[in-house]
Amino acid sequence: MAEQLRLEHVSKSFGDLPVLRGIDLALEEHEVVCLIGASGSGKSTLLRCVNLLEPVDEGRILLRGEDVTGRGVDVNRTRRRIGIVFQAFNLFPHMTVLDNVTLGPRKALRQSRAEAEAQARELLGRFGLADRAGDYPDRLSGGQQQRVAIARALMMEPRVMLFDEVTSALDPELVGEVLVVMRDLALAGMTMLVVTHEMQFAREVGDRVVFMDEGRIVEQANPADLLDRPKQERTRRFLRRSLQLAHSIEELTIDEATKEEGSIE
Repeated sequence: MAEQLRLEHVSKSFGDLPVLRGIDLALEEHEVVCLIGASGSGKSTLLRCVNLLEPVDEGRILLRGEDVTGRGVDVNRTRRRIGIVFQAFNLFPHMTVLDNVTLGPRKALRQSRAEAEAQARELLGRFGLADRAGDYPDRLSGGQQQRVAIARALMMEPRVMLFDEVTSALDPELVGEVLVVMRDLALAGMTMLVVTHEMQFAREVGDRVVFMDEGRIVEQANPADLLDRPKQERTRRFLRRSLQLAHSIEELTIDEATKEEGSIE
């Protein structure tokens, strides 16, 4: 397979605070790489550097062999090839779903309205949103808004998709519908770099899991090896805490559901 994305010795600081410390990472075409780690470990900053929302201080980023961090690079052209979806949906509230999804290709790719809308309706249909094209974002659930945000990014026909904790702002019952869309994208062969706290998603969909801590890659391996047999003690500590937190949330959810059933009775 051809290499789609490569980071070479990428470093980034904000003032005196180093956030990325010499990151080396490569993604093959059709590969899904999941980034895990505690808050503040540099995962989101890494994605923002890849999409050129943040300039790197040192190192370089290559997209299909082209240095996109070099001088004279067309930033807008690069961003069209690297889609990104954030925790916040960032949809335009005064525009319908269809207008939100077609704005980019009409303005940046010079598609006709008819061409863009036909493509958008097909994409919205794939995501179970065909009947929502004329709605405004405030009429949608969080999960539906996030699916619209993903569709909007895909309309630019990117080479690589970046996902930054896209389910973290959703209610638990809405997480699954977004993960299904991401799982389908992976099955369709999209190259994806995913920051996630959903370990089961990383296990089922990821080709590789990368654990970051304090701006460095501590360990990377296939999901089974890293999640079940981590080599580094720092990775083991993080996974133990994540498992304990997941159990605590599950117990709290069950307890709340039991209380609600009791109040209904």
